[in-house]
Amino acid sequence: MIRVNFRVSFGSIVRSVESRGFLYLVGAWLSMAVLAVANGIFRETVLVARLGESTAGLVSTGLLLTAIVVVAAVSFAWSPVTYSRRELVAVGAAWAAATIGFEFLVGYAEGVPPSVTLAQYDVLAGEVWILVPITLLLAPLLFGDLLRSRLSRLRSSAPSR
Repeated sequence: MIRVNFRVSFGSIVRSVESRGFLYLVGAWLSMAVLAVANGIFRETVLVARLGESTAGLVSTGLLLTAIVVVAAVSFAWSPVTYSRRELVAVGAAWAAATIGFEFLVGYAEGVPPSVTLAQYDVLAGEVWILVPITLLLAPLLFGDLLRSRLSRLRSSAPSR
C-alpha cells in the first residue's frame, strides 16, 4: 500500500505559490468575486424582471463564466510569475474552494439554509452554477500553462528587431 502525505505535498505547493505571487493570485480571485457580486446584483435588478428567474440564472451564469475566463486569461498573460502545473492546480482548487465557501458564507449571512445553497449545484434539477467552480478550477491550468506556453512559442518565433 502506498501512503501519500498530502499535507507535506500540499504545504510545499502553498509555500511555493506564496513565495512566487500569492497576493497576485488573491487579487485575481478578489477581482472575480467583485465581478460575481456585481453580476448577482445585475441579475436580480435587471435580468429577473425581463427574463424570468430561470433564464436570468442561465444568462447570469454565462456572464460570470465569461468574466472569470477574461480575468484569468489577463491575470496569467500579464503575470510576471511562471507557475508550475502543480501550483496551477492548487490555485484552481483554492479559487474554487474559496468561491464555494464564499457562497455558503453569504447564504448563512442572509439566513439561507445550506440545503438551498447546495441545491444550486444540482445539475439534475437544471442548475448550471456548478460550471462556475469547475471553470475556476480549470482556468489557472488553462491560462497559466497552455496559454503561456503558446505565447512563449509565438514570442520566440517572432523576428527580432
